[in-house]
Amino acid sequence: MHPPALTALIDALRVLPGVGPKSAARMAYHLLQRDRGGAARLAAGLTAALERLRPCERCNNYSETPICELCANPRRYPHQLCVVEMPVDLNRMEETHIYQGLYFVLMGRLSPLDGIGPREIGLDRLVRRAQDGVTGEVILATNFTVEGEATAHYLGELLKGKGLRVSRIARGLPAGGELEHVDGLTIAQAYADRRTV
Repeated sequence: MHPPALTALIDALRVLPGVGPKSAARMAYHLLQRDRGGAARLAAGLTAALERLRPCERCNNYSETPICELCANPRRYPHQLCVVEMPVDLNRMEETHIYQGLYFVLMGRLSPLDGIGPREIGLDRLVRRAQDGVTGEVILATNFTVEGEATAHYLGELLKGKGLRVSRIARGLPAGGELEHVDGLTIAQAYADRRTV
């Protein structure tokens, strides 16, 4: 039997993805027994994030200001709009230093079995953003999962129906990958997406 405060902490940790009751209890005990300073930083960090962060009015990514730094940056190419599922996907795109356009973060993907439809991921905001009179191309960079592909297909049809130019990031073999270690579907897609050299 845990004291009520410990039970509340364990239950709070269980909201994290992939954390079950045993893992949550281990984390709680670790924070209380070995890293009380870390626990205090975690609590302060969560409190500050909940108080300060909000969706950017243009791209829907987390921001401390109404318009985030990326959207406010005049050096970004305003004619390209890259659609990603989550903020972590935006960060991965930025790490490449290859894309210089703007973004829209869906904060999810279509998943009818989980009750997540177009309304739940704010597709109306995306359509309004894409029809701003400046956007020339919408680049769909959703993940290559079943839900990500369904989201990309739905968005592609929706946005093309609004007269927008839509493209999809390519998929294929990873850099440094060997064919013998790659699944057949990935090889087939790499073949289909081949280009002239």
